Amino acid sequence: MWALKTFIWIVLAGCLCDAYKLLLVFTFPGKSHGILGEAYVRNLIKAGHEVTYLTASPLNTIPPGVRQIYMKDNIKVYPTESFVNIENIMNNALTLNDAFRHFAMVLTMVNHTITHEEVQRLMMDPNERFDAVIAEWMFSDLVCGFAAVFQCPLIWSSSMDPHNLVLALIDEDPNPAYTPDNMSPVYPPFNFIERTISLLASGLMNYIIWNQRATELEVFTNGFGPAAAKRGHVLPSYDEVKYNGSLMLGNSHASSGLAVRLPQSYKPIGGYHIEDTVEPLPKEWQKIMDEAENGVIYFSMGSILKSREFPEQIKNGLLKVFRGLKQTVIWKFEDAIPDLPNNVHLVDWAPQQGILAHPNCILFITHGGLLSTTEALHFGVPLIGIPMFADQFNNVNKAVSKGIALHVKFNYDTPQNLKVAIEEMLGNQKYREKINELSFAYHHRPAPPSAEFVHWVEHVIATRGAPHLRSPALRVPIYQKMYLDLAAVVVVLVAVLVKGVKWMFASKKEDFSKKNR
Repeated sequence: MWALKTFIWIVLAGCLCDAYKLLLVFTFPGKSHGILGEAYVRNLIKAGHEVTYLTASPLNTIPPGVRQIYMKDNIKVYPTESFVNIENIMNNALTLNDAFRHFAMVLTMVNHTITHEEVQRLMMDPNERFDAVIAEWMFSDLVCGFAAVFQCPLIWSSSMDPHNLVLALIDEDPNPAYTPDNMSPVYPPFNFIERTISLLASGLMNYIIWNQRATELEVFTNGFGPAAAKRGHVLPSYDEVKYNGSLMLGNSHASSGLAVRLPQSYKPIGGYHIEDTVEPLPKEWQKIMDEAENGVIYFSMGSILKSREFPEQIKNGLLKVFRGLKQTVIWKFEDAIPDLPNNVHLVDWAPQQGILAHPNCILFITHGGLLSTTEALHFGVPLIGIPMFADQFNNVNKAVSKGIALHVKFNYDTPQNLKVAIEEMLGNQKYREKINELSFAYHHRPAPPSAEFVHWVEHVIATRGAPHLRSPALRVPIYQKMYLDLAAVVVVLVAVLVKGVKWMFASKKEDFSKKNR
């Protein structure tokens, strides 16, 4: 009898728990993007789903239920480290032309992804079916085509705070008067000049996208069209597909970013990449952290930029500053340094979350990447930001405006300016108090972000694309949003009225002239 009851419960549990098949597209060749993609895989597998993972950052261990397609050549198409490096930053070599180059390189990389032999084999196989496609938006809308081929819901994933290019896919462009674009170095409230720059920057991004639209259409048609035909259906238009996203999962949260207006189909899940239980530090680093009587300062410039490439003057200046501190310094540095101060420890690849989670970590010196600033907020560690490129300026400026960070510019004066910032940060309790306050707001959610994003993925599939969440703005053409049709009617009515009044006066004048003859 007991065995029969157990069997019935197992059958019922199987009926209640649906295992979905998901296609996850994270093919931008960057370590941070790989971390975000891996977090999707980890949590979806934990929820019992199957994942086919298209990635440029392969998993070290492929768990059961995961099929990985490694896009190993994407780094050759978009060589991140040669595009953005210390030399270019020091020489101010990143110019407007690089924005055009960046979008062109991304377009080439996405085309390479779509036409990849294994990817084409996957799309061409009519037996391959998916319940949803989760695609990272990274300066290209083209990956939306996977959902059209497999005729399933599309879920966008945004690795940044909400900005105009991603919000336009699920709602409409936000107002640039108070919403910075994803690469903006300024943070609202804007003055007149900043507001003008924000408007121009938004226009420039849209112009670049418009400028490569013809090439995108060609890639979309050639890359996805044959697969759709092989499956017996016609590929919809590009615009129809890219504006058909059911949801956007955003790596953001109001505690760390702007509380901007968002449509119902945008779900902020910032911090979902942080595991519920942080892995213990290796014994060597645990010992260093435990024995740091005056606390630990952790210094990392992220995964792309290399501290070893700093000019010698800056490296020597930083070591001089660190040597004069009573705190222990852990510096993510890719080479050995002779005559290293006793309080400075170098690590090639740091267990960052483990370091930040340790109670002795009192300060984080960072490049301002969104994953790093989010982890600092998660673990309650104040920041000194040294932004170098892209959204890092925006991230650091947001943290400064919230009272949890200081901003130090990267130049030959960085060591001295950093020394002043460290003294201010460690000598003033307000930064620690503010980060604790915001960290509470960050954690005070109905559910952890890792659980929340799984819920929304399942919700989209269970509701056949979640049409109830879609913004009505997607169905309203721009001339109606701007009331240009109303303006045209008003102009015509005014013109008719003016002409009618003129005609009346002209008639009366003519009648008056006839009477006086």
